[in-house]
This record gives sequence, C-alpha cells and structure tokens, in this order.
Amino acid sequence: MTAKTICVLGGTGFVGHQLVSQLTRAGYYVVAPSRNRERHRSLQVLPKVDVIDADIHDEETLNALFVGCHAVINLTAILNENKRGEFQQVHVELIEKIINACKNAGVSRLLHMSALNADADKGSSQYLRSKGEGEALALAAEGLDVTSFRPSVIFGEDDSFFNKLANLLLNLPVLPLTCPESRMAPIYVSDVAEVIVKALNDRTTFGQSYELCGPKSYSLKELADYTNQLTGLKRTIIPLGNGMSAMMGRIMGMMPFKPFSYDNYLSLQTPAVCSDAFPSQLGVTPISVEIIVPKYIGHADIRGRYHAIRERAARDKDQPA
Repeated sequence: MTAKTICVLGGTGFVGHQLVSQLTRAGYYVVAPSRNRERHRSLQVLPKVDVIDADIHDEETLNALFVGCHAVINLTAILNENKRGEFQQVHVELIEKIINACKNAGVSRLLHMSALNADADKGSSQYLRSKGEGEALALAAEGLDVTSFRPSVIFGEDDSFFNKLANLLLNLPVLPLTCPESRMAPIYVSDVAEVIVKALNDRTTFGQSYELCGPKSYSLKELADYTNQLTGLKRTIIPLGNGMSAMMGRIMGMMPFKPFSYDNYLSLQTPAVCSDAFPSQLGVTPISVEIIVPKYIGHADIRGRYHAIRERAARDKDQPA
C-alpha cells in the first residue's frame, strides 16, 4: 500500500520537528514547506520528508502543495507582531487560505494548532483573540473534517520557554520576573505530537477541540526557581508586581526581538491551565516537567549549550511555529 502524504505547515519549527519525526515513524510521507529549506537540514536527512522552498501565504502555492495529500496539519503561529496586522495575517487570513486550498485540492482532513484560552471575543490578548478567530474558522469550515488542539506552554529540548529562562539566568546577575503568579501547565512536545498523530485517522476527533496540559500546574515563579536550581547559577529572582510587569511589557516590546511584550503580558493574565481532562481516549499519558527538563537544563555545560541554542534560534527564526 502506498504511504499517505501529510503536508505540515510550520513543520520546520519546534513542534514541527517532533511531529514530522513521529509522522515518518508512523509510515507517512511528509511535505514541509519553508521560506529557506537550507536552514533545516536536520529535517532533510529524515526518510520520507521533503522540505520545500515555498511561501505558504501565496494561495496558488498552497493549492499546489496540497495536491495529493491525505491531510494538512497547520502549526503556524507567531507570539508577537513585528508590524501591525501580522496576527491577523498569520492566525486568521492564512487559515482562510488553507481552508480554500484544501477544498481546491480535494483534501478533507485538517488538523489545526490553536492555543489554550484562544477566544475571538473574550481572549485577554490580541494573540489569543486572533488564535480564537482562526480556530473558529477552521472548525466551521464546510466539507472539512477538522480537529483543533489547544496546548498550554509546550516544553522540550529546543523549547523557547525553559531555555529562555535559563539563558536569562545565565546572562543576568539578577532576573526581574514579570507576571510571577501567572499559572500554566506545561505539556511535553513529544506528547503534543503523539496526540496529533493518533488523532489523524480517528473519526471520533472530527469537529473536536482538545485542551492539552501537562499533569501539574505551576506559577511562573515556581518554574523560574526550578530552572535556577537546575542550572546551578543561584541567581536572585525578583518578582515584579502587576504594574511593573505591564511597564516591562511595553518597554521590552519595543526591542527588535521582543523578549517580552505588552501583548504577552495580557496573555499571562489568563491562567494557561486546562478546564477539561487530557484526551485519554487517544492513549497518551502526559509526562511531567520534572522527568524531562533536567535532561536538557543543567549546569554541566550550560554556557556551550545556550550559545548553540541562540545560534539555532537565529537560524530558524523565519519559522515561528
């Protein structure tokens, strides 16, 4: 039997790398469009993976990419805008183009990565409102079997959460911590990818939206303290109050790479914890932070590893998902 082809938009990003790897192990061929395929040689060496230079915001390009595909998986997202309108472009307008291209190419299966607390009307930030609008469009699309996933913070070896905290601790003698009491339930990237793969051909997931959280919730301060402990740096962490956190968001949001923005601050005002139980029917038991994070955050080789992480982040920054 010929292996089925899956097109993964955002397949060259953090979650995408893990998902593409699991899809190939499950026997699928994967097409992963990228703005610059040469930056993603680690994917190109995988069997059954075709990394293609493509502009996914071009409708004709999407039509061509989807021809012959069994399903499309959309992981594309940005956490901050570099210019006004990017949230709408990536989280809403692109979804409309994906839906149309699926119909034009005869693809009936779409899996979509949303975000916990995404809500077009009640989202606490522009990011969450735009993600909610895009998710609603996907789920309402006629003629498509759609499943959406709403993860909390996603962690894993190349994440931008624990690695960012560790990098800040490495470079700052004192860490001023914004929104220290905000709560989240981090989910392991491999668990997210496994859920998506298992849902791919499960008809009971059609039309459903699943919240994805790890087994335990934490405050941001607890996670920063834990990272500080793992690195062995013993930095002083100063929790900032609400007003100062908002101010830091406005100031840091004007920096070129936006380490933190006011929209991020607004997102953190809503706890990123699940209201529903983990979708156990898909046969995945989420792994805790304490089992995974010590394997890649530690003091033995911290300077060398974070230098490598910064280089990789700069190399892959064109793929936000």
